[in-house]
Amino acid sequence: MEIELLPASADSAVIERITALVNQVYAESEKGLWLGSTDRTSADEVAGFVRAGEIAAAFVDGDLAGSVRVQRLDEATGEFGMLAADPARRGLGVGRELVRFAERASRDAGCREMQLELLVPREWTHPAKQFLAEWYDRLGYRVTHRADLAVDYPHLAPSLATPCDFLVYRKALA
Repeated sequence: MEIELLPASADSAVIERITALVNQVYAESEKGLWLGSTDRTSADEVAGFVRAGEIAAAFVDGDLAGSVRVQRLDEATGEFGMLAADPARRGLGVGRELVRFAERASRDAGCREMQLELLVPREWTHPAKQFLAEWYDRLGYRVTHRADLAVDYPHLAPSLATPCDFLVYRKALA
């Protein structure tokens, strides 16, 4: 598996593949949270993240296997999000390696801590969100904050099918 931060000049076909993969993965992992079929991202948004140097992609035998957005929140904190691994390649460690890449890139940039956010339904347990919460815990992440999505992201609230919170996880980067 090869993981690379995509160059600003990344091919539009790769951007389209990443967009489709992220939307496919999030459609399943956030099923029941949104009204209708709300895409997680668009090709324009992903292209902007690529131009900003924030998208890393994993390739197996030249094929896209996953991607992650890595950004710096402040002097000491990096964040990863939009983590997506190709469902056909589950069990190969694609997600784990993308998280390691994000942590290493943030640590190399001088960050001392890593953050991620996880959207969760407030009134019921979503199997994919439960799986992710346990997985992040095994990777050393701890919930530091719980917030109401409608308060922090009011523009998203009308699209919710159920009340949701987002959990902020953090991990010290050694």
